[in-house]
Amino acid sequence: MGDSVEESHNVRVLGGGDTTVVLGHGFGTDQSVWKHLIPHLVDRYKVIVYDNMGAGTTNPDYFDFDRYASLEGYAHDLLAILDEFNVDKCIYVGHSLSSMTGAIASIFQPHRFFKLLMLAASPRFLNTADYFGGFEQEEIDELCNAIESNYKSWVSGFAPLVVGGDMASVAVQEFSRTMFNMRPDIALSVFRTVFTFDLREYLERVTVPCHIIQSSKDLAVPVAVAEYLHQNLGGKSIVEVISTEGHLPQLSAPELTIPVLLRHIQHDIVDE
Repeated sequence: MGDSVEESHNVRVLGGGDTTVVLGHGFGTDQSVWKHLIPHLVDRYKVIVYDNMGAGTTNPDYFDFDRYASLEGYAHDLLAILDEFNVDKCIYVGHSLSSMTGAIASIFQPHRFFKLLMLAASPRFLNTADYFGGFEQEEIDELCNAIESNYKSWVSGFAPLVVGGDMASVAVQEFSRTMFNMRPDIALSVFRTVFTFDLREYLERVTVPCHIIQSSKDLAVPVAVAEYLHQNLGGKSIVEVISTEGHLPQLSAPELTIPVLLRHIQHDIVDE
């Protein structure tokens, strides 16, 4: 780890309010993925944003390949940030990888979280006989080989598919930029971790209320996965599917996604 949690994760504290909202980004991005959401939060909430270790904005020398081979490393980082900034309890908004990081952290220390917002979350990307995650092992192997053989060309093909747009779209360009910022060996390692983890057995231990928010068309996460999370999480949960396309709707369709996120940040799950 670096000099301090704050420096090594580029932690920023914005706004002011009695309630703290913490924003965690997914694979291939950094805290800039939240740029459309933050302006709507700072008047009402204290907002903490940070970069996951391995993001292109962090020092690659601090990336520990063993520590980040599982999501526990990321979860411990998140709890260390909450400790350093004296956050007793927060609303955690996690995108993709970070949604599951939040889930793991909430198993370790449930009292630290009012609720979790899970955007584009998946407990497992690989299909099994009785579970549809969206990917076959061969597809993952091919993607890993492509990352290793030519990272730049892989990003150029992967970004439009994941974001759901063409290369001319601002969101695709933005995602490509943050992907290119990652050191290729670190990107490959994080990609492998994300696409091989299986957190299904942990879900029942997540007792914090969860708001599951999902694009209706996401190449990486089928809508069925959102429903699977809803059925298997240990506490109260709700699902909202938004009519957006892509895995980063907060970047590619902010006009549709940001109001939904704000509504879920503000409201609690009530018994139906």
